[in-house]
Amino acid sequence: MAITTAMCTSFKQELMEAVHNFKNSGDSTFNLALYTSSATLDASTTAYTATNEVSGTGYTAKGAALTRVDPTTSGTTAFTDFDDLTFSSSSITARGALIFNDSASGDPSVCALDFGGDKTSSSGDFTIQFPTADASNAIIRIA
Repeated sequence: MAITTAMCTSFKQELMEAVHNFKNSGDSTFNLALYTSSATLDASTTAYTATNEVSGTGYTAKGAALTRVDPTTSGTTAFTDFDDLTFSSSSITARGALIFNDSASGDPSVCALDFGGDKTSSSGDFTIQFPTADASNAIIRIA
């Protein structure tokens, strides 16, 4: 079992099929679900799964909704990002995460994230900090 940071291959195809709408006024709701080190998440992940999802105080199945940053461009790169996400007063341990479209049929995946090791909160905040929303760092970039 392993988690590898990657944009999901199925997501790339679904962009061309208009499955995902990242505009803040759009109709897509994106969630971030947390996973244990026993999970397998990578570019081949096609949809949200409850298998090896974390459980604990302050966390519910399917994680939480993300607040989007409207897509934009810089040079030849299009990008979008999300605001940081906090699971408040939580007691959980996670190795990685999956961003997925909770409003589309089948909960299709967007990207898998590897935290590089287990991260733990104990009756405290578990915060996912997203990178700067620019052409070099945004969590979703198409160059």
